[in-house]
Amino acid sequence: MPSVPLRPERSRMSPMPDTIAQTEISLVDTPVTDAADGLVWAVSCVPGHRPVQLSAHEATLHLNDHPPARLDGEDAAPGAAADRGWVWLHYDVVHTASRARVEAIGCLPEEARATLGGTDRGTRLEADGELVYGALPGFDDSMSDDDTNVSAWRFAVLPDLLITTRRHPVPALGAAYRWLQRGDTPRTPAEIVDRTLLEFADTVRRNIAMLDDQLDRAEDLLLTLDQHTDFGRISGLIGKVRRRSTELRRVISPVDRIFHSEDLELPEWAEDDIRDRSQRQIHAALDDLLALQDRARSLQDELASGQAEETNRRLYTVSVVTTLMLPATFVTGFFGMNTGGMFLATGAMGTVEAGGVCFLFMVITWLLLKFAKLL
Repeated sequence: MPSVPLRPERSRMSPMPDTIAQTEISLVDTPVTDAADGLVWAVSCVPGHRPVQLSAHEATLHLNDHPPARLDGEDAAPGAAADRGWVWLHYDVVHTASRARVEAIGCLPEEARATLGGTDRGTRLEADGELVYGALPGFDDSMSDDDTNVSAWRFAVLPDLLITTRRHPVPALGAAYRWLQRGDTPRTPAEIVDRTLLEFADTVRRNIAMLDDQLDRAEDLLLTLDQHTDFGRISGLIGKVRRRSTELRRVISPVDRIFHSEDLELPEWAEDDIRDRSQRQIHAALDDLLALQDRARSLQDELASGQAEETNRRLYTVSVVTTLMLPATFVTGFFGMNTGGMFLATGAMGTVEAGGVCFLFMVITWLLLKFAKLL
């Protein structure tokens, strides 16, 4: 198979920056990238050797010399990828020119090229012969941890070639790139896809851990329920958790359904990495998310019960006060009539005596309520 020579003896790549944004800026500033084509990085990997950075020209030659993907349903010969190594090309397809460059890759079928250059955020995973391609979710690096935006990254993987694209910086891809430099080169590029999904699942778990801490605070407030409890604050905490957990579930549930689909038949060389390990990672994150949602619903029910109890307590207080004031209201209404011969209308102590009558009737009402065990 004609291809660009994979030379592990070349100079090693420079150390990775700390952030994804720095990573991509530093790579664009180096000669190995081609801004017009949207190439962010290109690396050649041979198991047992450190990754080697390829120039944009070498990456283009590799794509031009690469034979078309086999779509006859037969897998590549076992160990073939491990013998000759593989190449990872990562593109930024935010511009029309870079999308056109990706969609012109001749070794991939038309549907795979359309997926790599797509702009929608839908989730999909397809297998065609020895080729596996699709679009998977990721988190946008431009957002804060409290409001992480969800984007998508796309890939097409063969036993000796991995092409990934994205429109926004995806931290999971940068983490997989750094992992590739720190550890031993994997045998197949499918492990990069698996590693990226692992980073995505870890990000979901970190979000779940933060949401769980907020539920802990809400639960502490509910357990110390008293007249000073701020139900609005508790409701806000639980509402934020439920909203965020619902957003995460909308993202991760389609991925879990894809891996459990009986129609998905991955080639043997990618089965262990992309289906088995990735499926466990995503399913475990989904289980944690469902458990968080169940806990949030339980606290929401407990909050509703506490609010109902507080409302009943306040209504009880208002009812008691209203009942005690009924006799006084009757007395003041009686003495307020403009009729002749009004009782206590003459004399210097009439007002005091009328107030005493009101108080006497209030005491009698209170005693009746106590005797009836209504207080």
